[in-house]
Amino acid sequence: MSSPDATPGASSAIGSALYQLATRAVRRLPRDLSLTSAATLATLDKTGPRRVTDLAAHEGVTQPAMTVLVRALEESGLVERRGDVSDKRVTLVCLTEDGASYVRARRQAGVEAFQRLIDQLTEDEVRALAAALPALRRLDTLDGQKREGTRP
Repeated sequence: MSSPDATPGASSAIGSALYQLATRAVRRLPRDLSLTSAATLATLDKTGPRRVTDLAAHEGVTQPAMTVLVRALEESGLVERRGDVSDKRVTLVCLTEDGASYVRARRQAGVEAFQRLIDQLTEDEVRALAAALPALRRLDTLDGQKREGTRP
């Protein structure tokens, strides 16, 4: 919900700016994996081992599509399947060390790309971005809760 004294149209303008930045950031990423594959690895890095069905729901793909994707990631050595110690009927998809390294390297490359851009801003612009960090982190939290189906 927007603040009543927020500038009219501010949500739209901010949303547009964030969307443009995110779109350009995605376009700069290496094309060695599909976006869904990379997102799946990032999800596993953030949340830990998950069932294929959970990953499919989280990434917005069908269970058969996620099964194929996991098989390809497994063949690449980025994930492995393990039994769930709490329920022997369940198989979990887990990041391997190579998968975790891939996620860290990809994340670091993205951070460095933004750092190079931020280094071109004025001190006042950098301070404005720093002041916006709590709101940006809150947006990330809200988006994560929406994707997980939890309430804020």
